[in-house]
Amino acid sequence: MNKKTLSIAAAILTIVGGTAAVAAELPTYEANGLPVSPLQVRVLGAAHVEQQVAAPATVASVHQAKVLSPRKVTTADVTTGAAR
Repeated sequence: MNKKTLSIAAAILTIVGGTAAVAAELPTYEANGLPVSPLQVRVLGAAHVEQQVAAPATVASVHQAKVLSPRKVTTADVTTGAAR
C-alpha cells in the first residue's frame, strides 16, 4: 500500500510541475503599447499587435540587491550568571 501511495504522489507532482512550467511560458501580446489577451487579438484583429518581450526574472534593481545581500551584524557580548 505504501509503494502505491508513493507512486500516486510522484505522478501528481509530475503533472502539477509540468502544468506550472507550461503556464509560465504563455505568450503575452500588446497593441499600441497596451497589453491585450489572445481573445482580444482574435476579436479586434491583429493589426499593430506585437508579442511582448519577457523580462528576465533574475534582474534586480540596486535597492533590491542591497536588501537581499547578506549584511554583517555585530551583536553585544552578554555576560550572564556568576561571571558578573
